[in-house]
Amino acid sequence: MLNRIVRYLACPHCGASLALGDRALSCPAGHSFDIAKQGYVNLLPGATKLRADTKEMVEARDAFLSAGHYGPVMDALVDLARRTADPAVPGCIVDIGGGTGHYHAKVVDAFPDVDGLLLDISKYAVRRAAKAHPRIAAAVTDAWQTLPLQDASAAVVINTFAPRNGPELHRILHHRGVLLVVTPLPDHLQELIGTLGLLQVDEGKESRLAEQLAPHFSAVATERLTRTMALDHQALAHLVGMGPNAWHRDAQRDHEMIQRLPVPSQVTLSVRLSAYRLSA
Repeated sequence: MLNRIVRYLACPHCGASLALGDRALSCPAGHSFDIAKQGYVNLLPGATKLRADTKEMVEARDAFLSAGHYGPVMDALVDLARRTADPAVPGCIVDIGGGTGHYHAKVVDAFPDVDGLLLDISKYAVRRAAKAHPRIAAAVTDAWQTLPLQDASAAVVINTFAPRNGPELHRILHHRGVLLVVTPLPDHLQELIGTLGLLQVDEGKESRLAEQLAPHFSAVATERLTRTMALDHQALAHLVGMGPNAWHRDAQRDHEMIQRLPVPSQVTLSVRLSAYRLSA
């Protein structure tokens, strides 16, 4: 896929265009980036302060998403994309912080003539994302640094449960493109917050999202999605292990606490989906 997506890429060091050579991408200035045997490329320009998901976290996410527990979110995201994105807009479908590529693959499927590029800080995630769909390429990068993309190269940008760098999202999005954002609401996973001590969604998260995007974007559609998931013990373990909670957990203690929960456990899925266009 890199041969089809390389025209949208930019060198993370100097911003020049990249060309595909023998197992590497390179720019005219001589910066070179090896292509891993799994098919992804590392375009991280240097040190990062972001904490990358571990192999175990990525495996848990892959298992949970593959089981379809967040299927309603994926379906709603595809529906929002179909309603707001114009297939005639030039550029690719970029997923920022796209993880294993489950959401991205669903959206790319809805636009059969458009290629996708998934960016994530975790090499374990992009290894899986590189195989998530025949039209998706994957690269390691830092969402808070300059993104390795040409100006206005994205027809659609997807951002699901991931960092949002407003100025960079504005730079890479085509002037007729659309930004699709999925964020958790305060009642998301509410049954597990007290029981398992999960991190709670901050009540101010919505206002922070508005502040991050307001100088650059205007909302054109927003909707709330709420469902009840019936999760067995294995699914609960994957859910706890796949997100930021996993960095602060004791695996044995989690196992013991999860075993005490009923089967199935009823857990709230609650997110907001929003579509944005560039501000005038």
